[in-house]
Amino acid sequence: MKAVRFHEYGDASALRYEDVPEPMVGPGEALVRVRAAAVNHVDIDMRDGSSRLPISLPHTLGFEVAGDVAALGEGASDAHVGQRVAPQYQIHCRQCPRCIEGEHSLCQHTQMLGVQLPGGYAEYVKVPAWTLLPIPDDVSYTDAAAVQTTLGTAWHALIRRANLRAGETVLVSAAGSGVGTAGIQIARRAGARVIASAGSAEKLERAMRLGASAGVNYRDQDLTAVVREFTHGKGVDVVLEHVGGKVFEASLKTLRPNGRMVVVGGHGGEIVPLDLIVLFRNQWSVIGCQRQTEAELGQIFDLVSSRELRPTIHTVLPLSEAAQAHRILERREQFGKVILTP
Repeated sequence: MKAVRFHEYGDASALRYEDVPEPMVGPGEALVRVRAAAVNHVDIDMRDGSSRLPISLPHTLGFEVAGDVAALGEGASDAHVGQRVAPQYQIHCRQCPRCIEGEHSLCQHTQMLGVQLPGGYAEYVKVPAWTLLPIPDDVSYTDAAAVQTTLGTAWHALIRRANLRAGETVLVSAAGSGVGTAGIQIARRAGARVIASAGSAEKLERAMRLGASAGVNYRDQDLTAVVREFTHGKGVDVVLEHVGGKVFEASLKTLRPNGRMVVVGGHGGEIVPLDLIVLFRNQWSVIGCQRQTEAELGQIFDLVSSRELRPTIHTVLPLSEAAQAHRILERREQFGKVILTP
């Protein structure tokens, strides 16, 4: 089969479109014919060696996959051959204390597609059959591949971790990203007002069409001052932050007293200064967030099927153009997700 791998760390040119052996399924496993695979910024971090994730070379990237069941191993009764499915990329052990509590993202033994295991930048991928989520008939492969790290992450961050409530105001950072476009939709569905931040006027315009009521260009404007102006000096209730660096610093200062910032990423700078005096005097909460739970993911697929939520797709490229997909993300040209199709 064809797959995209890298054999050494480097820029996008390190990605090779090459022949690799097709996976062989064992007991309880499923072979999925990949119809669509999403590209994530952490793929770039793994490719250039900065991710701090446990990978071995050569490596096949790709968290998010949608496709058809091509084969099942002995005892795999969770799906049937030909079924349209999206594997959960977070393969938790289902036995440790965190899994029993339902906190799957904190599993002590998690393995992930595209990290410890070969991912979806391939024609086929092998997964435990219990991880397969049926794709509703009215949801495309492209949309199904773009749900987990966008809508799933933003849902867990805003609804579960930040406890967002109707009538509150949310600042969504990097509004043109997959998480940002998802965060706008989820916040609006929860009855919140959204202020979007992004690095271009074009992305802000599109964020407004998605449901944001105001926007600020953090490259050209003083993010803190403009958001304070939008909120008449009060500040926002919640920040969905996944940029890091100076954007994190400026966004934190937009919070009202008792405000909450939920953090799901930091590609713009993972180590940031934090003034603890200002933090505790304002009673701000800075909340970490990883990934959605299995139950939340099922709920999100239902909302996508009913068209209450919809992944935002920037472009769809052939698998052989994975390097170009990475360059799009590196140049921050995308609004929403970039998808690869074998």
